[in-house]
Amino acid sequence: MKYDYLVVGSGLYGATFAYLAGRKGKKCLVIDRRPCLGGNIYCEDVDGIHVHKYGAHIFHTSNKRVWDFVNSFVPFNHYINCPVADYRGKLYNLPFNMNTFYALWGCRTPAEAAAKIEEQKMQALAALNGRTPANLEEQALFLVGHDIYEKLIKGYTEKQWGRKCADLPPFIIRRLPVRLTFDNNYFNDTYQGIPAGGYNRLTEGLLAGIEVMTDTDFFADRAHWESIAEKIVFTGRIDEFYGYRFGKLAYRSVRFETEKLHEQNHQGNAVINYTDAAVPYTRIIEHKHFEPENPAYQKHVTVISREYSTEWKDGMEPFYPVNDEKNSALYKKYAALAQNEKKVIFGGRLAEYKYYDMDDVIEKAMRDAEEY
Repeated sequence: MKYDYLVVGSGLYGATFAYLAGRKGKKCLVIDRRPCLGGNIYCEDVDGIHVHKYGAHIFHTSNKRVWDFVNSFVPFNHYINCPVADYRGKLYNLPFNMNTFYALWGCRTPAEAAAKIEEQKMQALAALNGRTPANLEEQALFLVGHDIYEKLIKGYTEKQWGRKCADLPPFIIRRLPVRLTFDNNYFNDTYQGIPAGGYNRLTEGLLAGIEVMTDTDFFADRAHWESIAEKIVFTGRIDEFYGYRFGKLAYRSVRFETEKLHEQNHQGNAVINYTDAAVPYTRIIEHKHFEPENPAYQKHVTVISREYSTEWKDGMEPFYPVNDEKNSALYKKYAALAQNEKKVIFGGRLAEYKYYDMDDVIEKAMRDAEEY
């Protein structure tokens, strides 16, 4: 055995695990089938702008240990996520707050907004006639009422999932935050920001001094890769690892239409969601707004990415697990196999079939590196 750990995948879980294992004196090899390192946090440099190639990643956490950990590799800036929703040409602040309620109904006080929301919630409650919400549509109406649901939730959600809200399970929306303040900060976490110079600096710090190989597919020569390390840290798709023994898990994928524009500032915000179902994309990201301190911010050039949500098929990048009843039951079968593995550690959103925020996946890698 040449290595203590073979880490399959160089995303946040794999890179964090490899770094911590290396600190304990373990020898690691990290392989990735992509030509770049970092998984979905990889950034592409376009005229000095750090373009989030696989979708916008905004780091936020209330875990000081995780925040101090990532800042030990690269300082994070003070970017605050304040997305805007565009519904048929009219703009609304997100998350739902007093700015949103003023734009919707002209409410100027928290009492007026609370009364309007309560009135609409009571209408939804009456329609339920004593039963619990049976689908996402009923759940959303029960939580925030008709106007917010129709203008700011329905179209966006149906584009994102490729299914009608009435056909989606209610647990997808367990709660919808409503703020009776003029606060556009999307996250409630203590810490928030973007790595100064882009996420590649974080990946480079985590993998410094560790042997890495890109354009390397674990499954192309599985027997070889399994033979060179005492343990395997697997961050890919768990169903693929087991040869789709019970069938394939479902995912949502995202297609990006990225364009360089000769403008200093295209939309005035990093994130604008398009909540009307008639608009084919879910949102437009203008990448330079993530790092206003970057000298490239002042250039008369900008980069935008339109995001199109789609059903995953072979050959596409899997982004989000479809955690409905059918797929959750299928994943449990694979998870039962994984529990009996002596040599393999499964971690990350694909291996655990779970949507992870970045801080949560780092925290999980920390726990696993300590345990194994």
